[in-house]
Amino acid sequence: MKRYEIFVTGKEGIFDPAGETSKNALSNLGYDGVKGVSIGKFIELDVEDSVPLSQVEEMCEKLLANPVIEDYEIKG
Repeated sequence: MKRYEIFVTGKEGIFDPAGETSKNALSNLGYDGVKGVSIGKFIELDVEDSVPLSQVEEMCEKLLANPVIEDYEIKG
């Protein structure tokens, strides 16, 4: 069995409402040095050894990430 770690982040220039809300909340809590927050996803994907990386990339493109507004990185 193989495990892939997939990190999904917003593309540069795309508004991140969750990140902006978190940045504002941190400021309200007194953390004035925070200049930006980006909220993403971390996915652990366990697959059979026979599943090629190209198929994992296809899973990301079709379901696990939104390639229009998100980038992803696969480790494993």
